[in-house]
Amino acid sequence: MNRKFYQKWNAFYSKVSLRYVIWGAFTLTALLGAVLMGTSFYNRFSLQLQGIVEKQNRALIEQVNNTLTSELRNIMRISDSLYFSVLKSEENVPVEEGFALLYDTNKSSIQNIALFSKEGDLLISAPAAKLKPGVDVTKEAWFQNAVTQTENQHFSRPHVQNLFVNSKGNYAHVLTLSRMVQVPDAYEVQDGVLLIDLKYEQLESIFKNISLGEEGYIYLVDGAGNLIYHPQQQLILDGIEQENHEKASAYKDGVHDEVFEGQHRKVTIKSVGYTGWKIVGVVSDKAAQLSTVKNIIFLIALVMSFMLILSIINSYISKKVTIPIEHLEGAVKRIAEGDLETTIEERGAYEISHLGRSIRKMKVRIKKLMEDIVREQEIQRKNELDTLQSQINPHFLYNTLDIVVWMVENEKPQDAVRALTALARFFRIGLSKGKTIITVRDEIEHVKNYLTIQKMRYKNKFEYYFEVEEEVLELSTLKLILQPIVENAVAYGMEFQDGDGEVFIKAYLKEEKLIFQVVDNGPGIMPERLEEIRAGKVVSSKKGSGIGMRNVGERIQLAYGKEYGIQIESEPDEGTCITLTQPKIAYGQEGELL
Repeated sequence: MNRKFYQKWNAFYSKVSLRYVIWGAFTLTALLGAVLMGTSFYNRFSLQLQGIVEKQNRALIEQVNNTLTSELRNIMRISDSLYFSVLKSEENVPVEEGFALLYDTNKSSIQNIALFSKEGDLLISAPAAKLKPGVDVTKEAWFQNAVTQTENQHFSRPHVQNLFVNSKGNYAHVLTLSRMVQVPDAYEVQDGVLLIDLKYEQLESIFKNISLGEEGYIYLVDGAGNLIYHPQQQLILDGIEQENHEKASAYKDGVHDEVFEGQHRKVTIKSVGYTGWKIVGVVSDKAAQLSTVKNIIFLIALVMSFMLILSIINSYISKKVTIPIEHLEGAVKRIAEGDLETTIEERGAYEISHLGRSIRKMKVRIKKLMEDIVREQEIQRKNELDTLQSQINPHFLYNTLDIVVWMVENEKPQDAVRALTALARFFRIGLSKGKTIITVRDEIEHVKNYLTIQKMRYKNKFEYYFEVEEEVLELSTLKLILQPIVENAVAYGMEFQDGDGEVFIKAYLKEEKLIFQVVDNGPGIMPERLEEIRAGKVVSSKKGSGIGMRNVGERIQLAYGKEYGIQIESEPDEGTCITLTQPKIAYGQEGELL
């Protein structure tokens, strides 16, 4: 019976889509685990969530209340010190000095301290300031509160303090404490109003780092329901967001349930002494925190049980699914390594067997495409080589003709004949019946003809020397790779020499490599320009664009590979050494480069 069942299962499995096999297994497992975990979690923790949230919220709000009360008491103590220890002092201490001292001591939290007469005239301020023209402080709410309720100290709503002249125009956001005081007789008034501006940022710092969970927040209102602080205060004032702050201001201290904009939430209220303000904490009913060790251990055990069941169910299914895929993976890896003869198995679920057939067909196409690409790359490489060489021939021709023109203009026909003869020999080797590979002997002869012309042009400003090993003369080299380098050495190294310029051309073998070196004692290359040339950057300047050396390096690498090419060493005021590296190849054995 078991054998028949297994055979039926295999027959069914081979016809079912891989997507549905995985989907069905994971859905069943996840559903079983979710039901088990959700039921257990709800039964154990649902009754604890509300108590945990309320307890934590009360603790946080109490902490905020203590910090805020401490800050307000500090401002009130400053007010009492100004009144009783400065204005009513019997020690004849200058009032201005007392105000300045208390301001300097508390300026991290206080924006302004000022004393006004009952008629609104500014008597003293710290820091020193002047009222803006046309300002009538008697109409300010904080001034009227102090005058009408003389026995109390009054805190205003947040506002911008713009009473005083400020040349920068950056007026601060403050909370104002005001009170009625008795001014000494020397000022010829009996009553006055004391103002202390608390920096709003001081109040803001108390609230902004307090969080009641991920969705909870805390704000501050006065007794009339006006917002003093809210994390989204500006959005609320602009009408973009809404808050139930007016209703919350009427709540008594404690926890209240409310529905606002369709959302059920818990609102915790705490009154702030001396002010009539209320701290309001808001948390959605959905918020929950698990904090006890027993709950955490139970949750971990529940998750582990779920994962164990999930792993057992998935182990069998994953094995059935992954074995054919592993075979395909191995075959694809061998194809990627270049083995296009590997066998592709067609087994497993429908999608996997279909994938096997597709990979087998793809293998055949890849093999054909690779053969086509190899042929195209060979053609492209030859075309690029011809293009780079064609950029060098005109480059030298223009410069040589310029030399001949100069000689004719200066009535030196014999020198012009010699130059043209050298030019003819130069192009005889340069053409080489269309070949791109010549012997080292011909390349050296080619450079000698070039230097014959250049020495005539520069009026013997320099001497040149050849150090060529006998064994390299019959080796093969790319045509016209040495002349552009020598041209640079002469044009930019010998221009300002006065008969003491030297150019050395060397050819030798080193570690089975053919080495050409061109060394001059010219002014050298500045480090910044040298880095540009090494990077292959072409920059138009009087010191050379670098295109000649770049073309030579590209030709060598196109022909022989990235391990060969050009190296440049130079020191300012010392000279330059250019090294060309090619493989050691006997002439006539270059294969497709001939």
